[in-house]
Amino acid sequence: MLRKIRSLIDLFFIKSRNINNEPINKVSLIVIIIIDLFILVNVFSGLDDISKWYLTPSQAYPCYEQWQNYKEDIRDNRDFQIISNALNKVSNLPQSYQESSRQYLGKVSPICLNFTSLANNINQPNNKLIFTTIEEKQKQVTSLEEKNRTIRSQYDSSLLEKIAGQPQNLSINEIEAQKAKQELDKNKANITNLQREIQELKQQLLATEQSIEFLSFLKSEVKFSEVKQGYEKAVFWYPSIVIIFQLLFLLPLIFISLFIHKLAIEKAYGLISLMSWHLLVIFFIPLLIKIFEFLQVGAIFAFLLDIITVIFGGLIFLINYLYILIIPVIGFGIIKFFQQIVFNPKNQASKRVEKSRCLSCGKKIHHDHLHCPHCGYNQHQECNNCHNLTYKLMPYCLHCGTPQNTDLL
Repeated sequence: MLRKIRSLIDLFFIKSRNINNEPINKVSLIVIIIIDLFILVNVFSGLDDISKWYLTPSQAYPCYEQWQNYKEDIRDNRDFQIISNALNKVSNLPQSYQESSRQYLGKVSPICLNFTSLANNINQPNNKLIFTTIEEKQKQVTSLEEKNRTIRSQYDSSLLEKIAGQPQNLSINEIEAQKAKQELDKNKANITNLQREIQELKQQLLATEQSIEFLSFLKSEVKFSEVKQGYEKAVFWYPSIVIIFQLLFLLPLIFISLFIHKLAIEKAYGLISLMSWHLLVIFFIPLLIKIFEFLQVGAIFAFLLDIITVIFGGLIFLINYLYILIIPVIGFGIIKFFQQIVFNPKNQASKRVEKSRCLSCGKKIHHDHLHCPHCGYNQHQECNNCHNLTYKLMPYCLHCGTPQNTDLL
C-alpha cells in the first residue's frame, strides 16, 4: 500500500515537471508556477463572484431582522421606535428589492415587499413634520436636563446652606441658593410640559392612517411566522446552494482540462499535456476545499448536527468523531471506485492494445516493442499454456487463446 502511494506521489511530481519524460528547465518551471498562481487567484475570485449570484437569506427576507427585533422588544414605546425607524429610512424601496430579484437568482419575499411598502408609506409630509417636532422638543428636554445637572453641580453647597438655615452673609457662594432653586423648579416645569407635548405628538403620529396600517401588519402572527419559516429555511439551505454553484463553476474547467490533457497525451503534445496537467491540479485544489466546506457547513452537516443535538444534547463535539469515522470510509470507497472502474488498467488495456499504446503510460509505441521506450514498462508476459509472450492485462493469449492471469505484474 505504501509503495503504491509513493509511486503515485512520484508520478504526480514527474507529470508536474516533465515534458515527454524529460525534465523542463528551471526558467520554464518558474513561468508555469507563476501562471498556476495567477490562474488559482482568478479561480478563487470567480468562486467568490458566483457565490454572490444567489440571494442571501437577508436579501431574500430583508424585513425579518427588523420584524424579529420588534417582536422581541418588550418596551412600551416599541411602536413609536419602529415608526421612527421607518421615517429615518427612506432608501428601502420595494423597487430596489425587485431589482435584486432580477439581477440575482432567488426571489425576495412578497411579504417583505409589502412590509417595506407600508413602511415607506409612513414617509408622508405631515408625519415627517410631527416626527421633526418631537425631535426638536426632545432636544429641548435634553438641554434643560443638562442645565439642571450643571446647576446642581455648581450650587449643591448653596442648597445645603439654605436647607440648614445658614445666613446669607456667611454663604461661601456668590449666587443665592434661592435663585438656583427657582431656576431648577422652572426647568423641571418646562421639562414636564415638553414631555407631555412629546407624548401627545407620539400618540398623534401613531394614530395616523399609515402608522395604523403598518402596525396592524406587524402584529399579524401568520405573516411573521411565514417570513420566519422562510428565513430559517433559507439559512439552512444557503451554504449548500452556494457550494453547488461554486462546483458548477469548477466542473466545466475540470472536464475541459481533462479532455485537453488526454488529447495532448494521445497526440504527444508534451507542453500542452504539462500545462493541462497543472490546470487539473489547480482546479482540483478549490474543488476539494469546497467539498470539505460542504461537509462542514452544508445541509449534511446541519442534518447530522440536528441528530447529534437530539440524541446527545449539547455534546456537539461528537459530530467531529462522526466525521473522523465517516470521511475515511467515503474516501476509501471513492478510491476503490476509481481504481476498479474508472482507471482500471484491465479496462484500459484493450483500447491501448488496439491503438498500439503503452499499457502503463498510454503513449504511442510500435506493436512489436517489448518495453515502452517512454516509461520502460514491460508490455508482455508468458502464456500459461503455450509459454509464448502475450500482452499483459489481456484476458486471452494472442497465440493459443488460453485464459490468462491478468493481474498487473
